[in-house]
Amino acid sequence: MSTSLDTKVIGKLAEILDKNNLTNIEYEDELCHISLSRSLQGTVVAAPAPILQAQPVASHPTAATPVAESVPAKEEDYTNSANAIKSPMVGVVYLSPDPNSPNYVKVGDSVKEGDIVCLIEAMKTFNPVKAHKSGVVSKILVEGGDPVEFGEPLVVVE
Repeated sequence: MSTSLDTKVIGKLAEILDKNNLTNIEYEDELCHISLSRSLQGTVVAAPAPILQAQPVASHPTAATPVAESVPAKEEDYTNSANAIKSPMVGVVYLSPDPNSPNYVKVGDSVKEGDIVCLIEAMKTFNPVKAHKSGVVSKILVEGGDPVEFGEPLVVVE
C-alpha cells in the first residue's frame, strides 16, 4: 500500500473521529490495519492495533456468567472517579474474548497500565479497553453483554 493512500485513509479516519466526537476508530483491509484514538483533549494518535479475533455478536450469550458480587449498589457513582476505567465509546461490553474464555479481569486481580480489562463491540468491531493505571480491580460495574455509553464507568482499579 502506498504512503499517499495511507495518509489519505488516516486523514479521512481522523476527520470522522473528530466530526463524530469519537475517541477511537479502526480501519482494516487485506493490506493494513489502522487504529486511531484521541485523548479527551483532542489529540489524534495513529497506533498499530492488535488484531483481535472478532466473534460474531450472536456467539456471545446475552446472559453472562453471574458477577453479582462485583456489581456495586446503584447508589455508588464512579462517573467522576479517577479510579474508574470508563467506556471510550457507545457499544456492548464483553468481559472475555469469547464465551468459552475466562474474563479478562475479576475483582481482586492486579492489573498493569495498558492491560486489557474488557472489549467494547461497536459497529461489528471489538475494541479493547485498557487499564489507565496499575492497581487492583476493586469493582466490576458492568456485566457481559450490557450496552454501555461513552464515559460510563466499567471497572474500578484502586
